[in-house]
Amino acid sequence: MKCKINRNAAKVLKNMLSTEEAEGKMIRVYITLNHGEHAHYDVKLDTPTEHDEIVETDKDIKILLDKRENLLDGVWIQYFHVPEEGFFITNPSTGFLEK
Repeated sequence: MKCKINRNAAKVLKNMLSTEEAEGKMIRVYITLNHGEHAHYDVKLDTPTEHDEIVETDKDIKILLDKRENLLDGVWIQYFHVPEEGFFITNPSTGFLEK
């Protein structure tokens, strides 16, 4: 499985991982709503399960992706400050919607 992260998202995710509540946890990208060919995505702190693949990114952040969800393979995590601050998570290979 693959996952890309832009520079802004890496900063925000590293800040999430540096909090006290993140101890022993990793960043998980998950599907909040599946439309068949595309999905809505979100991120949270979580612990790995037997269904997860831990994906190394080029920003030195490990991401948990559930191997049972094809729509997670190839997600791109971006963070923008304008027009509205927040994550924009897409999967260019399958269609996309954001958090």
